[in-house]
Parts: sequence; structure tokens; C-alpha cells
Amino acid sequence: MVRKPAVATLSKGGCLPSAGPPRARPGRAPAAAVLRKKITLLRGVSIIIGTVIGGGIFIAPTGVLRNTGSVGLALAVWTGCGLLSLFGGSGALSYAELGTSIKKSGGHYTYILEVFGPLLAFVRVWVELLIIRPAATAVISLAFGRYILEPFFVHCDIPELAIKLMTAVGITAVMVLNSMSVSWSARLQIGLTVCKLTAILFIIIPGVIQLAKGHTEHFKDPFSGRDASIMGLPLAFYYGMYSYAGWFYLNFLTEEVENPERTIPLAICISMGIVTVGYVLTNVAYFSTLSVHDLLLSKAVAVTFAERLLGNFSLAVPIFVALSCFGSMNGGVFAVSRLFYVASREGHLPEILSMIHIRKHTPLPAVIVLHPLTIIMLFSGDLDSLLNFLSFARWLFIGLAVAGLIYLRYKRPDMHRPFKVPLFIPAVFSFTCLFMVALSLYSNPFSTGVGFVIALTGVPAYYLFVVWDEKPRWFRRASDRVTRTLQIILEVVPEEDSQKL
Repeated sequence: MVRKPAVATLSKGGCLPSAGPPRARPGRAPAAAVLRKKITLLRGVSIIIGTVIGGGIFIAPTGVLRNTGSVGLALAVWTGCGLLSLFGGSGALSYAELGTSIKKSGGHYTYILEVFGPLLAFVRVWVELLIIRPAATAVISLAFGRYILEPFFVHCDIPELAIKLMTAVGITAVMVLNSMSVSWSARLQIGLTVCKLTAILFIIIPGVIQLAKGHTEHFKDPFSGRDASIMGLPLAFYYGMYSYAGWFYLNFLTEEVENPERTIPLAICISMGIVTVGYVLTNVAYFSTLSVHDLLLSKAVAVTFAERLLGNFSLAVPIFVALSCFGSMNGGVFAVSRLFYVASREGHLPEILSMIHIRKHTPLPAVIVLHPLTIIMLFSGDLDSLLNFLSFARWLFIGLAVAGLIYLRYKRPDMHRPFKVPLFIPAVFSFTCLFMVALSLYSNPFSTGVGFVIALTGVPAYYLFVVWDEKPRWFRRASDRVTRTLQIILEVVPEEDSQKL
């Protein structure tokens, strides 16, 4: 993967090899195939909010409540996860400093590479590419497929095959959109973010009206109920942080952000403030109508709430939830494809993934590589188990990335830092992440152990694919031939070669 194979020179107007660079149109210079700075503050906010608010807030409250045991502690976990995300999360204030100091796309992969070296960085992207991202995309896509079909199956269960087929259509639509245009993907994300916030308001406003009418019985003795074991807190933390996950995605796009020194910190603070307030008020609204027992029995809390309170209008809620899930799918693919693009540029993934379409200026191969992997995950089995196996790995590497900020403060004190946070913020966050990882290893050793083994497979893969440079000649020739063929089919070129076009 480190070795650069011979690449074909593509003509500007097609996919056939050319003898030289194409001739420019009269009076107009040809555009270089590079990723352009098209992410404004509004688009940055929409990417973070649009990715964070997915299906989690409409489904995960049951998981948080089950592992805390009381209304008060559940609300405390939701608030704590929001504050932890804002004041320490890898996409929040700590990542705001990292993103303005290290002006490269790639998010925590780039920061781990900068601080801890290539081995850990490779393991991070290895696990992300093979398991975490395909499984996470499949899970949120399944929620999209289920909710988009909900209004058509009011009086009966939705066939599982129908859900998976609709899910596959949604996944394909997202991949095609992100392959065709950066601008249209960003514009759609803004519209879907509006839909998400509208869906949350449809829950908060009726809930506030209920509280104003005096329906506060579920808030009496908020910390009473089933005693919560400390062993349940890591799982409650994972459910809560899963719903807040996405604050790190703008850092995957640093090189495409306009004025990143200003835009990244502002977008993060605005987005996470809105999300935290919205999530806490949404949970308060749920408890204004649903008891602890009702919430624990519900498979889709938002739908149960709407059926109780909104009558016939409740059919609109699944549509809004489906659009919310689609926005998370779009934002996740948009951002994570840049992680694969950067990892390929560093020699950790096949070179084809760091190439750009010569006309559309999108990292086409890095986008579509997720499609077959996600479809395989979709039809392969228990996705929740896979996510449980790898949850510890995700938070381990996020904690390490934020700990790297502290290391850089002392190792490279003269680094230009347009935005700085007090050191106690990354220290508290990284300690919390590592503590929760250790606690989950103790409370759920099987799932965590399986995840640890899956992550460890990245170590031999690193030495086999990256370090070992004396590969057989037949392997190198086959690799070069595959790369050239894919270049011609996809009409993509390396970024450095695009400057000649």
C-alpha cells in the first residue's frame, strides 16, 4: 500500500488514457481535480447537527433508562453526555483546538498519526473501514428503512425483507449523491437538518404543554425506582454518547472548510449547544406523557409518544424520523469518506482511495468503497452485537486522540494554536473515556474482548500491507493493473497529478 503504483493519465472529457494533458477551452483554464473549500459555517453546523441527530434520540432513551433505573439518573446521563461531548468530545472543544492546529482532514486518524505514529493510526482506520463504519451506517439505515415504511404498515408488522430492500435503496442513494457533488450533498444536509429540528420540536412542544397542564407525576421522586448498578453506567454512557456521536465529523473535512480557524470552533459550539438542549428537553417531553414502564416497553419511543399525544398527526413523526436518519447517513458518508481518502494519501489504504474525480471533484473511490461493505453488513446478521464489540475501540481511540492534545502542548509548545482550551478539559474527557473502556472490559468482558481481538487483527495487517515492501513481482503487477483499470472506469486521478489537467 505504501508503494505508489503506476497511474493512468485520464483525459478531461472521458475515461480513455491520453497521451498528454488535455487542451484547455479557449480563454478558460482547466479546473484541477482537488477537493475545494466549500464548507461554510452554516454547512458546518448542518453537517454536525445533521449527523448527530439521527435515530438515537428517538430510540436510545430506552437503553439509557434500562441501564440507569430512574428518570432522574437517565436525565443526568443525557445532560452529562451532552456536556462531555461539548467540553471534551473529540469533535467538540478539544477537537476544535486540534482541528485549528493540525490543518489536515481525517479527524482522529490524523491526530493519532501525528502523536502516536502510523501503527495505531492504521489500526484505527482498519477497524473503522471493516467494521465500525459499515455496521454503524447499516444500523442507522435500517432505522431509515423501517420508519419510511411505517405509514404504509399501520395495522400490521413490516416485513423484514421490505425493510432491508428499502434500506439498500437509501444506502445506494446516499452513496450516489456523495459521489456526484459536494455542493448538493451539503445543501441536502442543510434541508435535512431543518427536518430533524422540526421533528424534535414536534415532541418538545406537546411535552411542554403537558407539563404546563400539570402532568408532572413521572417526575416525582425522580431518583427512585430500580437500583442502578455501577456496571450499567458504561452501557448507559455508550447509549447516550451514541446519540451524541458525530461531533467529530467536521474535523474529517478540515481541508474543505472555509477559514477553519474560525469556522470549526464556532460550528462545534453552536451545534453541540443546540443538540444538548434539544436532547434533554426531548427526554423531559417523553416523561411528561410516558411512564418508566411505558418507555422500557417501547421499541420506538418517539412513535409511542406521538400515538399517545398527537392522534392522527402521529403518522408524520415516522416520516420526520426517517428523514433524520437519512441525514445522519448522508453526513456520516460525507465525512468518513475523507478519513479513507486521507489514510490512502498516507499510504495506509490502497492508492485508488486517494483519487479524485476529474470533473465532479469528489473523492469517488473513498465514497463507494463503503457501499459493498455496508450492504454485506445489512444482510449478514446481528449488527447491534458488532457495534457492541467495537464500541470500546471507538471510545478508546477517541480518548487517545484527545490525550494527544495534552502531549502536543508539552512536546510542541510553539505550535500555532488559534484556538486553545484549558488543559483540564481534554484531561477529564480522555480519563472518562479510558475509565469507561476499562469498566466495560470488567462488566462485559466477552463483547469487549471480542472487540479487542478484532482491533488487534490490524497489527499483522499493518506489517503485511504497509511495512512489508518486498512483495512478489506478480502481486505488484496485478495491483498496478487493478489500480489503472479502476482509474479508467471511475475517471479519477491522484490529486498531485490533477494539477497538470
